[in-house]
Amino acid sequence: MLYVVIAYLWVSVLLYLLMGGADFGAGIIELFTSKKNRPRTHRTMYRAIGPIWEANHMWLIIAIVILFVGFPEIYSTMSVSLHIPLTAMLLGIIARGTAFTFRHYDAVVDDMQVIYRRIFMYASCITPLFLGIIAGSAVSGKIDPGAHNFLEGYIFSWLNLFSVAVGIFTVAICGFLAAVYLIGETDNEEDTQRFIAKARTTNIIAAIAGVLVFIAAKIDGIPLKEWVFGNAVGISAITAASLSLVLFWWLVKKGKRFILRVLAGFQVTMILLTTTYRHFPDIVLLKNGAHLSLLENSGHEKTIYSLGLALLIGSIFILPALFYLVYDFQKKKIKS
Repeated sequence: MLYVVIAYLWVSVLLYLLMGGADFGAGIIELFTSKKNRPRTHRTMYRAIGPIWEANHMWLIIAIVILFVGFPEIYSTMSVSLHIPLTAMLLGIIARGTAFTFRHYDAVVDDMQVIYRRIFMYASCITPLFLGIIAGSAVSGKIDPGAHNFLEGYIFSWLNLFSVAVGIFTVAICGFLAAVYLIGETDNEEDTQRFIAKARTTNIIAAIAGVLVFIAAKIDGIPLKEWVFGNAVGISAITAASLSLVLFWWLVKKGKRFILRVLAGFQVTMILLTTTYRHFPDIVLLKNGAHLSLLENSGHEKTIYSLGLALLIGSIFILPALFYLVYDFQKKKIKS
C-alpha cells in the first residue's frame, strides 16, 4: 500500500503542474499581452480556466495531506525549513483566487477592476516561481535541519542559484502550457496565431531557462547532469520529450489542437519523471549528504494502509465528478 500512496503523491504533483500550471500560465500570458489584445486574451482565458480554476488546487491539497499523514517527518522538515517560500506561494494562491473571483463576479464594475487584474497577473507569476523554488530546494542539498542561525536555517535553504533557476523554469513551463491550451479555446484565426506565437516564445524561454538550471546546478555543486543523463530512464525521457516537441510544432501547422495539449502535457510529464527518477525514493536531499526517503521515513504501517485505502475510495467519487464538471462546461460553451 505504501507504493500506492507514493504513486498518488507523484500523480497529484504532476496534475497540479499540468492543470494548475496552465491556470497560472493564463495570468502570465495576460501579463505579457499588449493592452490592445488583453481584453480578448482575458475572455479566452476565462473560457479556458473557468471550469476548473478552483478545482485545480485539489491536487495540491491531496499532495499536502499525503505528506502530512503518511510522511510526517518529511512534511515537518519542509514546512519548517521552507516556511518562507511556502507562505509566499500560499499567499499568491489566495491573492490570485480572490482577484479572479472579484474580477469576474463583482456586482459593481469600477476602478477596482484594474487592481484585481494586476493582482491576478502578478500573483500568477509569483505563485509558480515559489512553487519551483520549493521543488528545487527539496533536492538542492541546502536544507539544514541542524542549522544554528536564522540565515542558514530559513534563508539559504531556498535562496540559492539552483532553486531560483528552477523557479524561473517553472514559470516558463506554466506560460508554455497556458499558451498551448489557449490555442484550442480560440474562435478566430487571428487569436489562434497570437497564441501560437506566444507558445513559440514561451517554448524558447523555457529552453533557455532549462539551460540556466543546469548552469546554476553546476555552480552550486548539484549533480543534475548525472541525474538526467546518467541512467536509461532519464535519457529515454529526454529523448521522448525532444522528439515530441518536434512533432508538436509539425502538428501546429496542421491545426491539430487537441493533440497539441496532449503533447505539451507529455513533455512536462517526461521532465518530472527525469528529475524524480534518479534519486527515488529520496524526496528531500539534506545538507552534508543526509536525505529523507519515502520508504524509510513513512508513517506507521496502519496509517499508510488507511491513507492508501482512503485515496483509492476517494478516487471513485472525485474523478467522475471532475470529468463531469469539465464536460458540463464544455457543453455550455458549445451551446453559447
